[in-house]
Amino acid sequence: MTTTAPKHPAVEAPADASRRPRARRGPLAGIRVADFCWMGVGAVATRMLADFGAEVIKIEDRTRIDMPRRLPLYKGDPRSYGEELPDADPDRGGLFNNYSRNKLGVTINLRTERGRELASELIAASSVVTENFAPGVMERWGFTFDRLRELVPDVIYARMSGYGHSGPHQHYRSYGPVVQAASGLSYIAGLPGHEPSGWGLSYMDNMAAYYNSAAILMALRNRRKTGLGTEIDVAAVEVGVSLIGPMLLDVTVNGHSTHRPDFPTGNRLEHPQAAPHGVYPCAGEDEWVAVSVFDDAGWQGLEAAMGRPAWASHPEFASQASRFAHQDRLDGFLAGWTGARERHEIMHLLQAHGVPAAAVQNARDLTETDPQIAAHGTFFELDHPVIGPARFEGFPVIMSGGGADHWRSAPLLGEDNSYVLGEILGIGEEEQLELRIEGII
Repeated sequence: MTTTAPKHPAVEAPADASRRPRARRGPLAGIRVADFCWMGVGAVATRMLADFGAEVIKIEDRTRIDMPRRLPLYKGDPRSYGEELPDADPDRGGLFNNYSRNKLGVTINLRTERGRELASELIAASSVVTENFAPGVMERWGFTFDRLRELVPDVIYARMSGYGHSGPHQHYRSYGPVVQAASGLSYIAGLPGHEPSGWGLSYMDNMAAYYNSAAILMALRNRRKTGLGTEIDVAAVEVGVSLIGPMLLDVTVNGHSTHRPDFPTGNRLEHPQAAPHGVYPCAGEDEWVAVSVFDDAGWQGLEAAMGRPAWASHPEFASQASRFAHQDRLDGFLAGWTGARERHEIMHLLQAHGVPAAAVQNARDLTETDPQIAAHGTFFELDHPVIGPARFEGFPVIMSGGGADHWRSAPLLGEDNSYVLGEILGIGEEEQLELRIEGII
């Protein structure tokens, strides 16, 4: 599928008929979102709204395009994630295309007065506004909560940032790894005796996004009941703090440190005392299986699955407490057994004996061979004018009465300018042409 060449360099290419905006389906149909979000945290939050029927209009600036538009991953062109390209095709990035499916896209230069006027008109035609810039950016453009309420009296204004929009650190810059460190998550992650560890990907972007989506849904419910709008302020650092619960309690009640020679525990679990508990090598290169035994019943199942080897009847493995106390030795024996077997074979065998176990799977396993993932339809395919057909991970919930409305892949840069400016804002083609020539859109 390809787009038609523009008739005039300042006129948007007409969209393929299948990509033209249509009425949406789902519980959020009829709700329009003026979406100033960029990067991961904001884009994931509004993606959930778009998946379930909201008309999310992503507002972008051609002079400073969304970072995920500039980053690999590229279909059919392996590159290192994070390898930002100065001349990257803005419509090719897999990250952007995953974050922005089911959304519309409009380009507005907010550094110009006319651009801010257009944004104000779009806000006035919407009922939810979202953003995740550093605190102060929206204020510099004049988009305070008070101003938004002048445009839409019952507006829901959902804001996301690293530290929130108040307090002494509100202007600190943040990305996922910074949020993980500030929230205390890095300090409790890693292996005993080693430095605090990050998590690789910016998982806190997703976690903060889900909290923001939930807050928007609660605000929509409240508006329906009371007629009142809401300003939402989600601080990703505080979302991270909410994940530490038991560790905070241990420090507060028991006076423990969360970094000591035997902690973090890595793959082991001390509350409750599980053993064996970890990942164990399997036949093949870099193949692993995860096994968890919490009680005598689980241990008896493991013994039976292994054919009751002599070492398993040793007195030091006779009780759960004793197995936990001697888990170094126990792990060595179990690794010797798993190391001679294929990881999925072990998973099925142990599960058949009531032992929680799973092959440590990679992305190929998930997308190509896992029958459970396939049965639930976790991944779905959308066509895209530039990258062609591509698979995306869906919303991981099955609901009766209908699921997500996956109607279109992510917008090309400025793809919906004519629809948004013409059909929503009522701006004629001649003025749209002037706006493009002047660099406003």
